[in-house]
Amino acid sequence: MTALLLPLLAAIPVMAAAVTAILPSRQAGRLVALAVPAATAVAGVVLLVLHRSEPVIAASVGGFVPGVAIPFVSDSFAALMLVTTGVVALMSLVFCDQTGEFGRSRYFAPLALLLLAGANGALLTGDLFNLFVFVEVMLLPSYALIAMTGTWRRLGVGRLFVVINLLTSTLLLAGVGFVYGTAGSVNLAVLAGAAQEDGRVAAALGVVLMALCIKAGAVPVHGWLPRAYPGTSAGVMALFSALHTKVALYAVIRIWATAFDLDPAWGRVLLVVALVTALWGAVASASPVGAREILAWQMVSGVGVILAALAVAQAPGGAIVYMIHHMVTIGALVMLIGAAEHVYRSGQLGGLSGLWYRERPLGVLLVLAIAALVGLPPTSGLTGKLEVVTAALGTGGAWGVATVVVVLVSSLIGLVAMLRLWRGIMWGGPAPRPGDDDGDSDERQREVNEHGDDGDDDDDDNVRPSPRVPARLLVPGGVLAALSVAIFLGYGAMAPEVDRAVAGLVDTDAYVSAVLDGPDAMTDSTIGGRS
Repeated sequence: MTALLLPLLAAIPVMAAAVTAILPSRQAGRLVALAVPAATAVAGVVLLVLHRSEPVIAASVGGFVPGVAIPFVSDSFAALMLVTTGVVALMSLVFCDQTGEFGRSRYFAPLALLLLAGANGALLTGDLFNLFVFVEVMLLPSYALIAMTGTWRRLGVGRLFVVINLLTSTLLLAGVGFVYGTAGSVNLAVLAGAAQEDGRVAAALGVVLMALCIKAGAVPVHGWLPRAYPGTSAGVMALFSALHTKVALYAVIRIWATAFDLDPAWGRVLLVVALVTALWGAVASASPVGAREILAWQMVSGVGVILAALAVAQAPGGAIVYMIHHMVTIGALVMLIGAAEHVYRSGQLGGLSGLWYRERPLGVLLVLAIAALVGLPPTSGLTGKLEVVTAALGTGGAWGVATVVVVLVSSLIGLVAMLRLWRGIMWGGPAPRPGDDDGDSDERQREVNEHGDDGDDDDDDNVRPSPRVPARLLVPGGVLAALSVAIFLGYGAMAPEVDRAVAGLVDTDAYVSAVLDGPDAMTDSTIGGRS
């Protein structure tokens, strides 16, 4: 009975999108849009609990025999991703609600729900063709979300986003066709270990992985991401960062573990791409003048670290932990920066300078989020970096050492970039207030720098009260920053779930049995099968 609920995680957001599109009340639409990602997170938690006794739950849709029917499959890895996706998507939509995105168009909520439906379906599908379908379900509303949010840059950004993703989707579909032509199936359970047994299948799956890496923002086709994402609003950028790139990375991990058996021989090409991506993103993040552009380049660097942790190790635990950390941390930073951007009407470092003197709560939360991104305690960043470094050192050899060096160097460069961002938006003179032609006077700047700005302009009728970021705008980013700290402090409770996720990826007998033989074949004896 539980297996039959898996398709509903993709179907319910679609139905909710249809309902919100026709509801006359926008308030009701907001409530539905916020309830669906919350329900996704709750469903993920329930699945995590169930997977303690039943490692894999599968449902076949379409009335066909196993292996041909449309499979929806959940294991601990998918459940962890559902929880993280649901939480980050919920906070992103709460932020969008607070900044007025829902009020600008009645179609914002339906589009966001369709995006979530595609993400849920991609996380649960066990079929490469249906992975392509759900990725397209994610992309279609994304085009409209870019068009209706952000600055005027969104027009050029939208064209770039559409062209890159249409070409990449064509490549992905071609790769799926090649897989079917060489292996006779696109079902992941049927393809288990096939890449090691047949070089033609490996080459076909390589096309699929290449398309997914492009969608994730890996070098050399990476420049679209730092150009496209900052052109949207902060809330939509946080939503995209949690769904688009991470769903692509999830699919890479799933295919690599199932079809390639984490083969280190095939992993060398992926590892080189990953290490170059990690370094390139870190170096490039040190130069932009826009706060969210810096974060977008850090996203590219994070993609490289995740892929490196996958390619270098015999177990993808480091990649899973770092991906969860990255979803939470980037979401927090984007929304915290976005809160200041919404109030001060600028996303440039100079336009946000001097916030420390008047936005102390924002500054404290940014300290936590920046520490998490760099990898400092007490945040999930340290946990993620330690998992990646430990996995790389465990493999030994030159490749493991190279991975550790690149991860540490990219972290150091990332620290420099984050210090530059901190200095640019927190120190210096106060930022110009909306409506001011040339900002505050020198006297006003000295007063704010020395004593802070209490907004009292009784002594000077020509100086208006400084804008303040309301607490409601800090809540979504603050929740994710607190979650990063909670992951660090409570990692002992999270570690068993990660271990179960890794075990399911390394030993795929339980996955294959659940999909091809049905739930009756799932017994405790299937745990710890083929390695």
